[in-house]
Amino acid sequence: MQIVCCVKQVPDTTQVKIDPATNTLVRAGVESICNPYDLVAVEAAVKITEKYGGSVSVITMGIPSAEVQLRECLSLGAHQAILVSDRALAGADTLATSYTLASAIQKLNEIDPVQIVMCGKQAIDGDTAQTGPGIATRLGFTQLTYVSQIIGLDIQKQTITVRREIENASQIIEAKLPVMLTVELELGAARYATLPGLIKAIKHEIKVWGAKELSCTAEKCGLKGSPTSVKTIFAPPPRKGGPVYDTTEGMDQAVNSLLDTLFQKEAAIMSEILSNDSKVKNA
Repeated sequence: MQIVCCVKQVPDTTQVKIDPATNTLVRAGVESICNPYDLVAVEAAVKITEKYGGSVSVITMGIPSAEVQLRECLSLGAHQAILVSDRALAGADTLATSYTLASAIQKLNEIDPVQIVMCGKQAIDGDTAQTGPGIATRLGFTQLTYVSQIIGLDIQKQTITVRREIENASQIIEAKLPVMLTVELELGAARYATLPGLIKAIKHEIKVWGAKELSCTAEKCGLKGSPTSVKTIFAPPPRKGGPVYDTTEGMDQAVNSLLDTLFQKEAAIMSEILSNDSKVKNA
């Protein structure tokens, strides 16, 4: 049994820069990390193989420096790593990304059957939560999103039982393999790498696949295969602080000042409402 974890290199900052010409992330000069949700997926995959056997393959699509994140996953217990990197794949949106990653997973499946694909529920730089479901759709895998617990795996029946989070509740679901899981942080934090794990990660050869190795259709990759059009993107301006009421001169004075402010706002709102009603009646 092979488990594939899709991971992503993301900027380690809340203030991202955007290329105005392409509306894509500018990564130069910004430190990168492995998407935290994806590290949870890697940890869960390693735990499954420790209990039931099998291997964990990690795969990422990105620039050559993403090799650092792959080696981090290897140090945590993954067995092999694949970097999908090609200029033809640059600027991909979630549709093109899911197509490319699904192509890579299909290539892995030809070598060793893939029963489980795992990734974080979303990436912290985009927050779309679309790539995982897109991969599941392209592969025809059962799709289980927002997984917070893996309850069990039945190798003979080829089923997996998980708990997934829904609005104000949770579900326990049994599903047939092969399956795609997108996981929540509640599933469990990644372990600390051991010294042998770090040494293995440094020495491990990382395979690099491009569009040619994956037999990808050019029109479905990168910017060509990305129908998403970003009109504009920006960081919201910082919020100004609210009014401050000083109690050093007495609590009563501070409370009275607060009430005056509230009444003034309420009076302004009521005045606007009455003014609008008057305009409607006179129309």
